[in-house]
Amino acid sequence: MSSAANAFPESGAVVPPAHWRGRGTVGLARELLGKFLVRTRDGAVEARLITEVEAYHGEGDLACHARAGRTARTATMYRAGGCWYVYLCYGVHEMLNLVTGPEHWPAAVLIRGVAGAGGPGRLTRALGIDRRLNGAEAGPASGLHIEDRGVRVPRSWVRARPRVGVDFAGPMWAAKPWRLLIEPARVAELEQRGLARCAERGSAALAGGASNR
Repeated sequence: MSSAANAFPESGAVVPPAHWRGRGTVGLARELLGKFLVRTRDGAVEARLITEVEAYHGEGDLACHARAGRTARTATMYRAGGCWYVYLCYGVHEMLNLVTGPEHWPAAVLIRGVAGAGGPGRLTRALGIDRRLNGAEAGPASGLHIEDRGVRVPRSWVRARPRVGVDFAGPMWAAKPWRLLIEPARVAELEQRGLARCAERGSAALAGGASNR
């Protein structure tokens, strides 16, 4: 039986790491909405629709880890976009970020939610993601990549909000509306469409099997 979390097209085009090397971090974050986070473990593949993200843009962004410059922790952020930056938050939650921008420009997008797992800590627990992926390329060989499966999210379905937990950055940076999310009701709508497509594929397969008897 198909779950809502996986009730979408079963495959798509791998988004190459080089795609994420532009300087427009917020625009790239918006592009991630509706893409699929694909996790491969022990031969099993699980794909989740990306529903919520946050953008962090360079050393001048006082909410960004790179505000203090290059450190052992933030070195991954200075790599060319298209790799994963994974860190531990509060000693408990593994946090998954996609590095964006050209090499030496520290920017990343925190993936805050996917279908079936709202919140960055729940997301990484659900998909078995931890700091062993820090610095790995966002491609199939690493076991974690992004796919375009043809889901398009209309602008009217997206909400822009202040980022979570960044009051320390001061009022200007804390207020930046760089947390982007698909309205929950629209996520449910996309899931229902996906379930309907799964049912159609199942019916077609059954019909095809019957006609071959």
